[in-house]
Amino acid sequence: MLRKARGWLEQRSPAQVISGYYLLAVIVSILLFSIPAVHKPGVDVSFFDTVFTAVSVVSDTGLGVFNVSETYSVFGYFVIILVLQFGGIGIMAMSTFFWMLLGRKIGLKERQLIMVDNNQFELSGLVQLVKEILKIIVFAELIGGLILGFYYLRFFSTWEEAFLQGLFASVSATTNAGMDITGNSLIPFAGDYFVQLVTITLIIFGTIGFPVLVEVKNYFYRRRNKSDSPFRFSLFTKLTTFTYAILLLMGTIFILLFEYQHYFKGMTWHESFFYAFFQAATTRSAGLTTMDINDFSMPTHLFMSFLMFIGGSPNSVGGGIRTTTFALNILFIYHFARGNRDIKVFNRELHPDDVMKSLAITLLAIIMCGMSVIAISISDSEQQLIAILLEVCSAFGTVGLSTGITPELSPFARCLLMILMFIGRIGLTSFLFIIGGRQKKAKFNYPKERVITG
Repeated sequence: MLRKARGWLEQRSPAQVISGYYLLAVIVSILLFSIPAVHKPGVDVSFFDTVFTAVSVVSDTGLGVFNVSETYSVFGYFVIILVLQFGGIGIMAMSTFFWMLLGRKIGLKERQLIMVDNNQFELSGLVQLVKEILKIIVFAELIGGLILGFYYLRFFSTWEEAFLQGLFASVSATTNAGMDITGNSLIPFAGDYFVQLVTITLIIFGTIGFPVLVEVKNYFYRRRNKSDSPFRFSLFTKLTTFTYAILLLMGTIFILLFEYQHYFKGMTWHESFFYAFFQAATTRSAGLTTMDINDFSMPTHLFMSFLMFIGGSPNSVGGGIRTTTFALNILFIYHFARGNRDIKVFNRELHPDDVMKSLAITLLAIIMCGMSVIAISISDSEQQLIAILLEVCSAFGTVGLSTGITPELSPFARCLLMILMFIGRIGLTSFLFIIGGRQKKAKFNYPKERVITG
């Protein structure tokens, strides 16, 4: 029986195996969240709500059907923190960590799985990359937890509660889970710019892409040791950092413009700026908020849905189509309009396969999210279309922002959201490979013929 199971696994593509691991993580999370001790005394959670929560936590989304602070015990908080690590850092990264602790050799099959889970192209250096990711993310979570913990001493009556709040907030921000145990997200700190800046920094750590963080670390390491060998940032780091910065800047500007005569009317410049800046940052994939987003106007809701659809960077805790996919689409349109066949950026030329993949991912995402909006609009016709669109983009981008309709949605709608959250976490590339299986080279080719388009 074991031999048959092993043989069946060997026939699966790495993407299919990775998806199976994430599905297994959801099942284990369901079992963990079903333990009576994770809930507060007298709180009863239905099985369906437990499943939805498990998918939301594993995918680091944060969409919920109940208030976390009113539902889970302190033990439950730590269970959530544990599951968030597997969802945020990645199943294979955490598995590799445990394999190294046990002294197990990381073989070719494991390296292939790590490569797929981390969107890498080569097998070399994968274990070292995983080690660097673990060091950076855990370090960020601990430092963020300590900073917020000490700062929260002024707000909470005991040091235990202050540091628990600080640790949970740090992990939630770094993994971009969007969950909170304040009971009201970061609305209590809407006027506290220090908490917001720390949180935004942790959000960026989680969504800018792990390879970017590793390269930046290596750059400063070489600078400190005064290495003579030149250091060159990869095209991925340059492209994703530039795109991330542009989206953050444009997100802040557009939200300020849309709400200038609406929600921000009568506010000081720094109040309106920080509200807009935080919402632009949280739409990358974080889901935390300093205000009730129902107070925003429809143009802002539409724009936030667009930002959540893009999501975070590849090989990060974020979902969506990813920042580099969006950048490649824009570059393709620009160069195609100018009649260029080759796409050049930062003194490098993009590979045609990457451009084709970015277009395929975007088209599939639009179809998938569009069909989900239509389906939910039919099943839950009493809900506003803009609220449904925002909910769908939030699930696909693994963000967690909501106008509050999640608990009101039908089981069918919530099942769709769970599928979107799961796909958003594993990535559309892996999802495509799940459908297609292993890549195969064509044994023959037909004559090529042009087709009229446009």
